Amino acid sequence: MKLLKQITAGTMMLVAISASAQEADNTRSMSPSFGVKGGVNFATVNGDGFDSPDSRTSFHVGALAEFPLAEMFSVQVEALYSGQGFEYNYNLPIVGSQTVEYQLDYINVPVLAKVYLFKGFSLEAGPQFSFLVNEEIDSAPNDNEGDTNTDNAKDFEFGFAGGVTFQTDMGLFATARYNQGVTEIFEDRENADNKASNSVFQIGIGFKF
Repeated sequence: MKLLKQITAGTMMLVAISASAQEADNTRSMSPSFGVKGGVNFATVNGDGFDSPDSRTSFHVGALAEFPLAEMFSVQVEALYSGQGFEYNYNLPIVGSQTVEYQLDYINVPVLAKVYLFKGFSLEAGPQFSFLVNEEIDSAPNDNEGDTNTDNAKDFEFGFAGGVTFQTDMGLFATARYNQGVTEIFEDRENADNKASNSVFQIGIGFKF
């Protein structure tokens, strides 16, 4: 009888410890997580005043914070330096074809709703707030020369972002995303040739702590 009581007490203790551990695991899974990410941008613009300009290949890099609200749902906020803009070609006498980059670099702040379809795989979408930090025309994209500062773009852009992310148990993740600006880039709204918005496809990797 004494042995039975000891076994029963031990079993109840193990159940209690297991329940506490499970509760602790659940608490950790619902805690905010932070990380860093970076990757490649394929950026261009679309609008009535632009006839399919070539994309500018650049990069994005920054930090993120994810706040779980439910087992399958969370909100993720990011702050990213993002190289955007476009390329265009024109012909010069004697010189011939010349490639020029219109560089528009932003600090992007997407606020994304994330839905986990299954472990590690999520869909994400939400608004994006972009703040212009650099604008220039580069007539020699593959050189350190040829940069000309300009001041035609607005300081702020509103848009939307959406994509997919796959994350491993180690915290490493890969993501693909498309960003589309809603507001116009340039200040001159009366000029049809200046009506344009940013369009960016991003591929990136990162790590969550």
